[in-house]
Amino acid sequence: MERKTRGNVLNQVTNGKQFRFSSVSQGTRPARHCKTSFGARDFGGFQDCFFRDRPMDTARIAVVGAGVVGLSTAVCISKLVPQCSVTIISDKFTPDTTSDVAAGMLIPHTYPDTPIHAQKQWFRETFNHLFAIANSAEAGDAGVHLVSGIKGSGGWTLTRRIDDLWELHPSFDIVVNCSGLGSRQLAGDSKIFPVRGQVLQVQAPWVEHFIRDGSGLTYIYPGTSHVTLGGTRQKGDWNLSPDAENSREILSRCCALEPSLHGACNIREKVGLRPYRPGVRLQIELLARDGRRLPVVHHYGHGSGGISVHWGTALEAARLVSECVHALRTPIPKSKL
Repeated sequence: MERKTRGNVLNQVTNGKQFRFSSVSQGTRPARHCKTSFGARDFGGFQDCFFRDRPMDTARIAVVGAGVVGLSTAVCISKLVPQCSVTIISDKFTPDTTSDVAAGMLIPHTYPDTPIHAQKQWFRETFNHLFAIANSAEAGDAGVHLVSGIKGSGGWTLTRRIDDLWELHPSFDIVVNCSGLGSRQLAGDSKIFPVRGQVLQVQAPWVEHFIRDGSGLTYIYPGTSHVTLGGTRQKGDWNLSPDAENSREILSRCCALEPSLHGACNIREKVGLRPYRPGVRLQIELLARDGRRLPVVHHYGHGSGGISVHWGTALEAARLVSECVHALRTPIPKSKL
């Protein structure tokens, strides 16, 4: 016997809107977007262009990754870390990220290697953040969703692929790694792996409430511009191309839950790779090479729970960045001979 769940949920989508940075530093310039393919050795020119007007004590922070985790982390850093410049670097921005494929439902997830009290805090902080948006004057435009885009004052975005975090040294003082599955290469983390998710995005404006079966594998989630039908959980599958058989199975299962979906139109197939890991990695690592040091804050491995805890974990990542900035600004005491 199938179990149906109906009700109201907080929904988050990432289509067509913009984030805004609220700058902590004074006198910062409007955010800009730069698309380039220059090599690592050309970062010197990039650094000169982006930071020629910054105060000498401004901490330069690079956030690698532009999904919901990376963008939220950049916003939290800009709010919580004084005197910093933030640049988001990614080879893909909306609408080409995994976050754009996600249905965007706020549902608690569990991470076996993460303490329960920390997971509850992340979810609580994320819920409170989204709930405040839902009850704000901007709710009509924003819905209950945070979306990727260009921040209003003080933030930068740069489109390029990063193959080694050391490419960002010395242009940046601190790097925040929000690269998701990219951390297999960038951080040498074999614990993170893809769980392929295929969904259908359809036009069915009469569907106003979500429907989800007991296992959570079959779901119908209405959004602001379309209804998302899902889904699949294919561990270790890196294939980003839609599979016709998967689509037929998804539509059949969803129509069994909601027969009116037989009348859905404008069906689009979408695929995303969830960055699964036994626990979210949130920690500082100090990279060292040839006498040089580069502080890295790792923030990745959310799996399918990124939407549900992104703001809470981003706040924690920002606090770790603040610790790194404090350490950089604290002079090392000289030993007395």
